[in-house]
Amino acid sequence: MTTTHREIERKLRVGDVFEVPDLADRCPSVSTVEAGTPVVMHATYYDTPDLRLFRWRVTLRRRTGGGDAGWHLKLPVEGADSGTRDEVRMPDAGGDVPDEICALVSALTRDADLQPMISLRTHRAPSLLRDADGKARAEVVDDRVTVIDGPRSIMDFREIEVESLADADEPMLDQVVGALVERGAVPSTMSKAATALGPRTLAPPDIPELVWPSPHDPAADAVRAYLCLHARRLILQDVRVRRDLPDAVHQLRVAARRLRSGLRVFRPLIDRKWADRLRGELAWAASGLGTARDSEVLLERLDAAIDSLGQPDASTARSVVDPALQGRVERGRHEVAQTLDSPRYATLLVDLVEAAATPRWTASARKSCEDALPPLARKAFRQLARDVKALTGDSTGAQWHETRIAAKRARYAAEAIAPVFPERIDDLAHGLSAITDILGNHQDADVARQVLRSLSEKATPGQAFALGRVDERQVSDQALDREAFAQAWPRVHRMASKSHLA
Repeated sequence: MTTTHREIERKLRVGDVFEVPDLADRCPSVSTVEAGTPVVMHATYYDTPDLRLFRWRVTLRRRTGGGDAGWHLKLPVEGADSGTRDEVRMPDAGGDVPDEICALVSALTRDADLQPMISLRTHRAPSLLRDADGKARAEVVDDRVTVIDGPRSIMDFREIEVESLADADEPMLDQVVGALVERGAVPSTMSKAATALGPRTLAPPDIPELVWPSPHDPAADAVRAYLCLHARRLILQDVRVRRDLPDAVHQLRVAARRLRSGLRVFRPLIDRKWADRLRGELAWAASGLGTARDSEVLLERLDAAIDSLGQPDASTARSVVDPALQGRVERGRHEVAQTLDSPRYATLLVDLVEAAATPRWTASARKSCEDALPPLARKAFRQLARDVKALTGDSTGAQWHETRIAAKRARYAAEAIAPVFPERIDDLAHGLSAITDILGNHQDADVARQVLRSLSEKATPGQAFALGRVDERQVSDQALDREAFAQAWPRVHRMASKSHLA
């Protein structure tokens, strides 16, 4: 069984003769320093031969000794600095890396096996830092580390770690680090194992973060930056899905859709057969994630509408809706697991890494971004404008849905080129995002109506009446969405004209 711990720490490198100052005297937040019992720990770090985990800033170790022996997987936290990581822990049952941990990082390792890379022996002297109320707020550990290669010791160094024992305790951590730096300690972001393994751990991951090109650079540079951006997001969201984190399935699906849309938008610049094969596999993956996400959204929408009914209709409607949709949600979660654990998905991940590294270009990719990219977004927007013009007061839900699809394509096309032309395209991209949200809500209401109609066919008269009241809410919401769209569209069209995409 795994547990997760949010680790907030600061690392500092010091020499052999460094003396830790009296932190209670130097740090206002520290009232007392309580020395703990020294321990000796042994840790073996695992990775692929080309250090895929380290290059994604992920570490995996098996530790013996100390109070937290077992397997530790340390993962970066999105939006946080390098000193904040999620540590997934699992008891040591002997043998190789546990299957559960292998699964968590499978999108990072893909077709490469995890194996021991380096072993460390650490002599640790810990101390607890307490505040004026006697509460332990942070721990300082003085580690003397020996790098072991078989029977030989090949390196020694010393490191001090300052770790928060609360969710966040920045003032105390900052004060302690400041006191140590004043004495000569040097802040560091490298893990012990990365220090032992050397510069290879600092290499970029196999899908790097690229700088977006200027309008005068080759269009190929923009396409590759786009593919890397969303392939990275897909890989990282895969890890979040396997950890069962909030909104992860949705974000993984979005990444797959963005990649698929980009391959469509940039079609004149890349090999058609190659792109279409990838688009097909991304469509398959997104469909495997769809039931779970769509069912959750639908259940939330209907529950919100039911809450507004009052009793007894709310209880009556919920007795029909919740069991039916909860079943869909569970089936969706099973489909997600089947998709992510399939050989076909594993092959797709390998193909995406290759695609981000070496896209297959056409001659048009050599054109400048200025010459090649705006026409691609213009084509998508003009199709949307035609679909909007065809809408009438009698348009069906299916026609509105087709317009939504066109709006998403136009939005994704604008967002794909916006980093190259931020002053020209950013406002339009935001405007298109707003109208796709409106059209998405309209479509959600349409799907909800279809589900309510299906449920009412097998309902009692009382249940059918309650479900009819929920349906009325959807009709009202759709009317409001159409009004909001009618107000927003002219402004978006003016933005497109200003950006020379209309």
